[in-house]
Amino acid sequence: MAEVELVVRARRAVVGTDGAVRAVSVAVRDGVVVAIAGYDDPPAAPARVDLADDQVLIPGLVDSHVHINEPGRTEWEGFATATRAAAAGGVTTLVDMPLNSIPATTTVASLEVKQAVARGKVHVDVAFWGGIVPGNLADLAGLHHAGVVGFKAFLVPSGVDEFPQVSYGELADALRTVQPWDALTVVHAEDPAVIDAATPPHGTSYADFVASRPHEAEDQAITRLVELARATRARVHVLHLSSASALPALAAARQQGLGVSAETCPHYLTLVAEDVPDAATAYKCCPPIRGRANQDALWQGLRDGVIDQVVSDHSPCTADLKASGDFGVAWGGIASLQLGLPLVWTAARARGFALTDVVRWMAHEPARHTRLPKGQIAVGAAADLVAFAPDETFTVDAAALHHRNPLTPYERRALSGVVRRTWLRGVDTADDKPHGRLIGPDRA
Repeated sequence: MAEVELVVRARRAVVGTDGAVRAVSVAVRDGVVVAIAGYDDPPAAPARVDLADDQVLIPGLVDSHVHINEPGRTEWEGFATATRAAAAGGVTTLVDMPLNSIPATTTVASLEVKQAVARGKVHVDVAFWGGIVPGNLADLAGLHHAGVVGFKAFLVPSGVDEFPQVSYGELADALRTVQPWDALTVVHAEDPAVIDAATPPHGTSYADFVASRPHEAEDQAITRLVELARATRARVHVLHLSSASALPALAAARQQGLGVSAETCPHYLTLVAEDVPDAATAYKCCPPIRGRANQDALWQGLRDGVIDQVVSDHSPCTADLKASGDFGVAWGGIASLQLGLPLVWTAARARGFALTDVVRWMAHEPARHTRLPKGQIAVGAAADLVAFAPDETFTVDAAALHHRNPLTPYERRALSGVVRRTWLRGVDTADDKPHGRLIGPDRA
């Protein structure tokens, strides 16, 4: 073996994608895992790290649903702050959504603007989604060849004027366009007719806000998406699944061999409508956080494999946009990038899941769906590694978060699981230098 630069030894490590936990010595050279040896048989290296017995070595997480907002709304977040928060939370790869930046990532030119702004600022690796909006079908090929991981569309208003929604017909046209490339299209799936028929959100009542985005909106949109996937044979992914009553349609699509997948988010798995105080707009997101029985069913969807992955939908804003207490006015989004791993782990272990399940949902599957060469500890993979102490507890302190605007509904929440150390391609991110790269999918 050529000279190894770093060896990380762990008595417990989540290695590969089979859920095995092993005692290993992980050897790194040039940012890549070059060998996985026994714990007591480490290769010689000038640098060696021995994890404490209370730590587990896991792969860096892949968060494929992050709104970084730069350029254009950098006061909401930005590449430097988002990626610093990611590294602190054990996330080594982000995929940036095509909004709420200005310009939105709907053309190659706008992608290049965003890449130019990000270059030299990122503390973890960053990939990009392209956007599907009315009138940009001709731009999709260029974005695909420029290296976006796939395309995002809204079926309802996105909340920002520069990223308008598409109709079902426009989405069908886009799916037919991207299908020959086997590109993934991710969709904010709420039916506009159902939303329009509901009472618009207003005032401080959280129950009224939930009623303004009923679960039927998700259910109907997802049923239509499955039909479009069947008609076009395109790969379709349901973003931020909130409504558990859509799970049967997703399960049926999977059984029929359609290219339909789904994600949910930490807030849907850890917060419930019954506990949201009125005027507490820190909890506002779209689709909304629903009731406890719905949450139980989402966890069952994860257990059954109908939901593939858990990602943050990190959607921050400035404090003033959340300050009104009016659910009809406040920005809808929850910032949780740095907290995702302990949030999900705390809730998952209480329901009998293993850490390997969390790694699958938050590392393996997001990497697989976006075709990024990440998300596992394996020979030939990037040496993105996290030293995680699953039994250590802490209380969330917003002031300790690296998000630019650390407003959070999780303030003072007791959690289990602390990220002790994160390596990006074998480099310790604790030096606070922007070692990240701008990356794209592996389409070989």
